[in-house]
Amino acid sequence: MTEFPKTDQNRINRLPRRGYYDRETIYRILDEALICHVGFVENQQPYVIPINFARMGDAIVLHGAKASRLLKHISAGHPVCLEATLVDGLVLARSIFNHSLNFRSVVLFGTGQPVEADQDKLAVLEAITEHLIPGRWREVRLPNQKELDVTSVVSIQIDQASAKIRSGPPGDNEADYALPVWAGVLPLQELPLAPVRDELMAQAVAVPGYITKYSRKQS
Repeated sequence: MTEFPKTDQNRINRLPRRGYYDRETIYRILDEALICHVGFVENQQPYVIPINFARMGDAIVLHGAKASRLLKHISAGHPVCLEATLVDGLVLARSIFNHSLNFRSVVLFGTGQPVEADQDKLAVLEAITEHLIPGRWREVRLPNQKELDVTSVVSIQIDQASAKIRSGPPGDNEADYALPVWAGVLPLQELPLAPVRDELMAQAVAVPGYITKYSRKQS
């Protein structure tokens, strides 16, 4: 199935023309985002936790410390809501009311399960590493058994999802177009700066190409 079904949970009600339910659009946004926010309820108290992640097929994978309240909640099979947002520009209108953002966002719902076998945990950790910076996994020291034992890994099956996208210029009131106010879009993009060498490096090592050519844009 190429699209997630529209339900009361994932349906875009405000400006539904901006809503998307196809996997290609949703997964493209998830694959570009560095950080997601996971919402859950514990003892009637809601929490939202920012965390890095990766997508493996139709699942989102996370890792963290064994003591993580979020990962314990997910491992127990409780439902969660996860969102990721990319900001593409500030939309500057002639009136404050019509200012906006150009953005791409995803909200998804699912239930999780623990990932326990060492080989499966390593596969998840590789996916998360490669999501952050492709090419890194093959160069660094991999987790040893002690590190694996103190790391929790979970997988969240994506049950429902939708994307919302806003693009283009501001939409002003007709009477405001004559105002002598600059209007338009200030594009924003997540760009890497020059790498900063760790002063504790024991020897000179060339900066890898996957760092010098780093980009979050999906081809």
